[in-house]
Amino acid sequence: MIIGEQKPLEEIKELIGDARKVLVAGCGTCVAVCSAGGEREAQILASALRLAFQVDGNSREVTEATVQRQCEWEYIDPLAEQVAESDVVVSLACGIGVQTLVERFPEAWIVPGLNTTFLGMPQEQGIWVERCQACGQCILGVTAGICPIARCSKQLLNGPCGGSHDGKCEVNPDIECAWHLIYERLRKLGKLELMLRFQPAKDWSVSRDGGPRRIVREDLRVLPET
Repeated sequence: MIIGEQKPLEEIKELIGDARKVLVAGCGTCVAVCSAGGEREAQILASALRLAFQVDGNSREVTEATVQRQCEWEYIDPLAEQVAESDVVVSLACGIGVQTLVERFPEAWIVPGLNTTFLGMPQEQGIWVERCQACGQCILGVTAGICPIARCSKQLLNGPCGGSHDGKCEVNPDIECAWHLIYERLRKLGKLELMLRFQPAKDWSVSRDGGPRRIVREDLRVLPET
């Protein structure tokens, strides 16, 4: 899922500026799971803003609303009236949700309330860890399901560097060496021969380096009638 964390309150206030009517828009999917931008967080932020503005002696009208997800137009259409009545919308979605709101409501001023951080998973209560960089060329089938792009600090594709020690990364001893994890899992599964499979230089053109990416499924498209 997409992991994000809420911006500091002072930064959000700066983004709001002099706007008198503020709508805090929550998203009930990824950022709700990581406790950054769901309904509860939208309510808390709205309350914090009301209090902060009162303390500043400059009360504003702050409302909140949460949709199931902000990254699809049909889910944000119910916000149309509230968006139209607001001077600024603080989106608590990931950067995708912010941009979806912008495209759907081009006359509205939309600002982010979160910093979108990475694609990851909950490791334990209150801790989320990066697991994927959406590189566009997945090799998990030969690396025992452990991603060296996201989890190796040097993004090495053909084994560890010379700096790892006792299964830890030389960049930070708190980081597990991805290739140590890959080796141990392959060994336990009896598939160590995959360590000998050479991975060619990565084609970064299928990653973000090749520009904004797009996937088109012709079998799913609804074409206009001619």
